[in-house]
Amino acid sequence: MKFKAMVLEVFKEPLQMREFEIKELPEGSVLVRTLASGVCGSDVHIAKGEDPRTPVPIILGHEGVGEVVEVVGEKKDINNEPIRPKDRIIWNRGIVCKRCYWCTVAKQPHLCPNRKVYGINMSCKDYPHLLGCYSEAIVLLPEVEVLRLSHEIDPSTVVIASCSGATAMNALDSLTEPLVGKTVVVQGVGPLGIFIAVAVKSMGASTVVVIGGSFERLSVAKEFVDVSLNRRELSEEERRRRVLEITHNRGADIVIEATGDSRALLEGFNLLRRGGTYLVTGVAVPQQPIPFFVYENLVLKSITLQGVWVSDTRHLVQAVNVVSSHSKVFEKLVTHRFRLEQANEALKCVEERKALKAVICFE
Repeated sequence: MKFKAMVLEVFKEPLQMREFEIKELPEGSVLVRTLASGVCGSDVHIAKGEDPRTPVPIILGHEGVGEVVEVVGEKKDINNEPIRPKDRIIWNRGIVCKRCYWCTVAKQPHLCPNRKVYGINMSCKDYPHLLGCYSEAIVLLPEVEVLRLSHEIDPSTVVIASCSGATAMNALDSLTEPLVGKTVVVQGVGPLGIFIAVAVKSMGASTVVVIGGSFERLSVAKEFVDVSLNRRELSEEERRRRVLEITHNRGADIVIEATGDSRALLEGFNLLRRGGTYLVTGVAVPQQPIPFFVYENLVLKSITLQGVWVSDTRHLVQAVNVVSSHSKVFEKLVTHRFRLEQANEALKCVEERKALKAVICFE
């Protein structure tokens, strides 16, 4: 069988359409026809060569939903249900070694230093080639953890759970106290920020504040958050005063960075109450250092500062459940749909922040 894919052959150059032939596959592999591939902001950084993990040539795309074409031998999903042709599935985009300290002792497999990721650090140079989602089909290796999906849920909607959703749930999984009654500020109203806002509201947060610079994205967020602050209309000091007004002059219990920009932390520290928690979820590639005042920002306020890196399979399951429960909200997040041959346009659309969420659709 032959399948087309958009390949990144040279950093900072357009993706090229290539064709790959799939013959024999190892036992436990699954050949999947791609139904939807999310275009993540990380893909833009990868295409520019800003992610040190990425080799070329590579098929981009780490967010995928598909339909099973062929199962080699026997394969079961995480609920121990057999995977069969025509099943609709989503999968954990990362493959961990299950042998290192983080996999076996720390029980933090998403921190595995040997982790391989579809569309990020798995080249298409060698067989079976189809190791990214900007492709008509993808080969899931035997180690990949798979979740069957209902045929009732839209692939272009649930694909959000694959990266943004799973990362959001990993962030919230790290909290040591329930969200009930808490005031949460989310910096950023892209797919990650909006997913976090929906999740914390559904988990009992009493007041959810979002900060962003896109009128269109803030309009979507307004439907389910309590306060939205446009950073293009309000100064940083005005935004800080608004948060203090909401919180009886204390500051937010939890601030979550979802902008992808380290500089957002400089504002975030000032929005947080003493004893609060700061989750940094959006910074996905190396960036310039920022001035960090240890005494004022960390020690005096006695805050908990938590970095959040990718996700594990349990977070993917949680994210799929959130999307299933709030499908109408997440349908509105997908503002732009593209065909496979338009992958370069899709990347440009995301880079220019024209799309809230862009998806390559194959149906």
